Amino acid sequence: MSGMMLTRRSALAGIAAGLAAPAWGRVSFGTTLVAGTYTNEGGAGLYPLTLRTGAKPWTVGAANSRIANASFAVRSRAGRWYAVDEAENWLGVYAPDWSRITLAVSGGAAPCHVALDPADRRLAVANYSSGTVALYRLDADGRPDGVQMLLHHGHGPDTARQAGPHAHWVGFTGDGRWLHSVDLGADAIFATPIDPTTGMAGTTAIAWQAPPGTGPRHLVRHPRLPRAYLVSELSNQLFSLAAEPDGRFATLGVQSIRAAGAQGAAYGAHIAIDAAGRRLYVSVRGDNSLASFALDDRGTPTLLQHIASGGNWPRQFLLLERERRLLVANERSGNVATFDLMADGRLRATGASAAVPGVVFLTRA
Repeated sequence: MSGMMLTRRSALAGIAAGLAAPAWGRVSFGTTLVAGTYTNEGGAGLYPLTLRTGAKPWTVGAANSRIANASFAVRSRAGRWYAVDEAENWLGVYAPDWSRITLAVSGGAAPCHVALDPADRRLAVANYSSGTVALYRLDADGRPDGVQMLLHHGHGPDTARQAGPHAHWVGFTGDGRWLHSVDLGADAIFATPIDPTTGMAGTTAIAWQAPPGTGPRHLVRHPRLPRAYLVSELSNQLFSLAAEPDGRFATLGVQSIRAAGAQGAAYGAHIAIDAAGRRLYVSVRGDNSLASFALDDRGTPTLLQHIASGGNWPRQFLLLERERRLLVANERSGNVATFDLMADGRLRATGASAAVPGVVFLTRA
């Protein structure tokens, strides 16, 4: 009788545990990724990665040394890759298997971000050191075929970081009519109109001016609402912005991305939003932390959590919603840390990590 009671109690306990911890994280998968790395921090090129469920989730393949210092890349609907070489100022065009199709000059110095327009007919590159944006026309085969140079102007009060313009992020609106570029040095978002017929760029102007010393870095757009969110590198803040039809932005709110009581130098890095527009995530270097936010029906963010990034210098991270994971590229510790995406938007460290020296960028393969 006592044995039966123990068995029954064990069964009930198991049922209760299952109800308390819903099957949100119980998903099987095998996901292939690529990781860009900095050679001056030990990276050997572009690494293929595989993430699986199980006790040993990570497999790291041999690096492609021909694709060095790839700090950002995007893929077209046809499967072509466009990756920047930040050290050598190249834009590389690659086939789906990462074999090289062609190289083009990036249009400036230290290219760090790249974006395709909705039709895959134009491609923009942000050149950090020169404060320039290159807008390429792409031919039918996806090769760069003509370029317009867009020049930023301005500076900020931080003489070490803001002596001149530093383009850090580029992105097109969903209708392809505006190209926005975030500039750390000029404390601004710039907007350039794109002619819908010719695809030619018009006059670039300031779409939003940040408070002096903010150091804007990256921006994401809300998938459903006329909202955008900007993370700043120097002031460590999250700005909620209204996206206006004329390409400009207006500030709706601002909040810190650092945990209460955090001390020492810190630098906001990456920002991402989920497909439903309900969760927002930000990384902070120096603090080596991630901040999770819930977004309400109006797109207003509320802090959910701060959590350690699982390494040193979380430059970028990748949201894997199907797999219910978030992966963090910790540049200086040379590892990719793995987090569970919980149903409430919070993150849970798994303890699993892949060794990738100098990792600065992650994306699905």
